[in-house]
Amino acid sequence: MPDGTIPRVHLATRPPAEQLNHAIDLARAGETGRAHATMRLLMDQLPDWDEPGLRLAESQRARGDPAAADAFRAVLAINPNREQALLVMGVLLIEAGAPRVATKPLLRCCGLWPRNLDAWSTLGRAYTDLEEPALALAALARAQRLAPRSTALLHNIVGAALSGGQAEPHVARLEAVSKLDPLNPVPHMTRGLILDRLGSLDAAVDALETAVALAPDAAEPIRLLAGVLSRSTRASQAEAAARQALERDPTNPQLMNDRAAVLMRLHRHAEARDLLREVLRRQGPLAPVVCNLANATVCLGLQHEAVEFAQCAIALDGQALLPRRALANTLPYQDGTTGAVLLRAARDCSRVLPRGALPSLRRGDLGRTLTIGLLSGTLRTHPVGWLTIAGFEHLDPETFQIVCLSRAPEPADPIARRFRAVARSWENVAPLSDEALARRARDLGIDIVIDLGGHGDAARMAACARRLAPVQVKWVGMQNHSTGLPEMDWFVTDRWETPPALETLYSERLLRMPDGYVCYSPPSYAPDVVAPPALRNGFVTFGCFNNIAKITPRAIETWSTILHAVPGSRLVLKTHQLNDVPTAARLRGAFDRSGVDPSRVETRGSSPHRAFMASYNEIDIVLDPFPYSGGLTTCEALWMGVPTVTLPGEIFASRHSASHLSNAGFFDWVAVDLADYVATAVRWAGDIDRLAALRETTRARVQISPLCDAPRFGRALGMALRHAWDRGGPPIG
Repeated sequence: MPDGTIPRVHLATRPPAEQLNHAIDLARAGETGRAHATMRLLMDQLPDWDEPGLRLAESQRARGDPAAADAFRAVLAINPNREQALLVMGVLLIEAGAPRVATKPLLRCCGLWPRNLDAWSTLGRAYTDLEEPALALAALARAQRLAPRSTALLHNIVGAALSGGQAEPHVARLEAVSKLDPLNPVPHMTRGLILDRLGSLDAAVDALETAVALAPDAAEPIRLLAGVLSRSTRASQAEAAARQALERDPTNPQLMNDRAAVLMRLHRHAEARDLLREVLRRQGPLAPVVCNLANATVCLGLQHEAVEFAQCAIALDGQALLPRRALANTLPYQDGTTGAVLLRAARDCSRVLPRGALPSLRRGDLGRTLTIGLLSGTLRTHPVGWLTIAGFEHLDPETFQIVCLSRAPEPADPIARRFRAVARSWENVAPLSDEALARRARDLGIDIVIDLGGHGDAARMAACARRLAPVQVKWVGMQNHSTGLPEMDWFVTDRWETPPALETLYSERLLRMPDGYVCYSPPSYAPDVVAPPALRNGFVTFGCFNNIAKITPRAIETWSTILHAVPGSRLVLKTHQLNDVPTAARLRGAFDRSGVDPSRVETRGSSPHRAFMASYNEIDIVLDPFPYSGGLTTCEALWMGVPTVTLPGEIFASRHSASHLSNAGFFDWVAVDLADYVATAVRWAGDIDRLAALRETTRARVQISPLCDAPRFGRALGMALRHAWDRGGPPIG
């Protein structure tokens, strides 16, 4: 009989439909006992009428009653074509973990009721669970055609297209759909997300910008555009898009958190911190937001507070990766952090990384040409680039082949192009999951992967946990201490960074370079070195151009002691965070509280790199922060003729300057304790003639030292990599 048709049966009571409606009202009022009794009575009296059974099944499902599944089966026994029963039966079977069985009622529903959007979308869900993405995409695309302007299925369609290898054909189909329906933003949104996952950033942005133009008042298109841009290097565009998205959805905590993350990439940490505090005020404690707050806070030089935020995030979500990574990345900046504490934090971070189930790897022939994979999001003008590219350029191409595993679709700046020039291939791995990246690295035949990202936000340590190559090596890029990762076989270092007494603080085997652990490539546009400014100023100017995350209260106290000991001296602090006026004022206030006249402390914001290098011509002596020392900044200062007074500690991050200075022959600038640090700075400040003589020869000394001797470093790097291969990783097979 037709669905919902009441049999022609004479009843002495009220009409059946009236009785059923009354039962439905009782169920809605919470009187389920009376309601269900009436429905069952009608089922007994009218066994061929499917409506009472359907209403009973729906009521049971609404209450979470497991008997609902049998109730829907009873409906289908009466009427095998009942649309709602077929659909819900499919849903219940999927929820019960039986997607294969679910396809039977769902296919019947789609065949009988081809305009039922929910039936097609649920069928797509069943095929997704069955890992049959081609069938899932077909069903989901059919559902989308029934509601062409709905965004509810967007992410499911994108996932099915990508996992089924149908991404590019589906992009072509979406382009055809857009020609037929040119004012519909949804095909452009779907196409943009697929193109982003394929690594075609420019095309993805174009598609999403078109969607925004077609739906300027809608929240979803601009939110998706902001998300895609936030994962790219276009931080300024991402911030503008995130701001527009918040204008349309001003209370969305995820958008607020995402915008804060982009603000941090733009070095607008104070703004980010304020925004994150507002999210927490509105939403209460959320672990991802607290993690971002920890990162923003440490970048403002509030190290202890940042560590407390990271620990709070761990308390909120103890098994999540993000809070543990936040702690591992904030602890190196906090005064008093020991190597043992940092190693434990790194191991805790690594412990929660998923490993997957890829087959184990074995090393092949020891003597053959090796393929080296460079895993990094910063193969460009960045500390990673300045400190590593010369070494890779001087590897023997007959012995080593390089594959760049980059987050960028293509090299976009001079150093990136240098990486591309030495590489066999440039692989954009940004769209790949950790599992897919591990598989891709194996397909490329990579023998040794060198991680250049550590536990940073854009790094791929989770992929390294799945083992990309038989031998895995950590070098530069968030190399603040040991990774704590059991799958990381080697850690590139030198005798100054890791003396024998500190070896136990690392989980990896140490790959000690014979000289320093990096090779600095000075920029060709660096200005000429000039005489010390003290000769023309009549006073000594100290300087520190490091990230203020590294400037601890103890460093400020020590620098204040030096300023008091050198009458008339000045201190110039220059870094991107000091573009923010309140942040600069707070930092000057810390010196004021140590008795230093604020007029003796000058704060400067960021500048283009050539101007940044030229600023060293206004500095007589660099004061290294501690415990996290300078790295690239120490090399840059040396190139500009300005040595750095440094105090190495126990952790790897505290010993960068000691390594670079020693590698260039400036051993007497490395202090043995805090008193020696102060005495060294004061001693050099009191002998300007000697300082001037040193400055005249510093660049030439650095240029011929191992710090900048690229051929020498390249040979040493090749020997180190061959040693790492010969001594393992996994067994030879």
